[in-house]
Amino acid sequence: MSIVIAVDGTAASGKGTLAKKLAAHFGFHHLDSGSLYRLTALGVIDAGGDPNNEADAVRAARAIDPSKAGELRIRSAEIGKTASLVSVFPPVRAALLDYQRSFARREPGAVIDGRDIGTVICPDATAKLFVDASPDVRAHRRWLELKGYGQAPDEAQILKEIRERDERDTNRAISPQKPANDAALLDTSHLGIDAAFAAALALVQPKVEALRARPRG
Repeated sequence: MSIVIAVDGTAASGKGTLAKKLAAHFGFHHLDSGSLYRLTALGVIDAGGDPNNEADAVRAARAIDPSKAGELRIRSAEIGKTASLVSVFPPVRAALLDYQRSFARREPGAVIDGRDIGTVICPDATAKLFVDASPDVRAHRRWLELKGYGQAPDEAQILKEIRERDERDTNRAISPQKPANDAALLDTSHLGIDAAFAAALALVQPKVEALRARPRG
């Protein structure tokens, strides 16, 4: 049985950083599922399409190259906003579903972060986290991130966009952003990276070790 750690959460809550650190700790594969939607967004923009047009979004989703998920150009504020727009279309989510579930079966285990991993993609995940932080804290983190990429966004605008994204992601009809019923909740508003990781590991490790201890076959 594959070990899967699902790390869901709001934008800029720290879920991606925690997922990477958990994957490194356990020696598991890591997937940022949000990068798949960012690649879809990039595909729409590069093709001169409309992110509010379902056909344009689906066409881009079916043509993404996951090997490009680490490219810096998909980390812009524009791509992040567009990714939220294309993600509301059910056919887009369906187009990316199989890839995510196939990734989850990788041995010795996988850590996947996103917004519907524990509820839709891997409802039987070994361990589930839902990471959140206050909108103000998340806006400041995103501002620092974008500044590090050489961009100079307005922090007040970022806060506005984060609140708008929360609204879209929480209220969309398909795969809304919400904690799985069996997810452990982790608020990182007042936690640094090391403290947040320690808290996440304390929540996840017992479930991983329990599954590892089960007899195989």
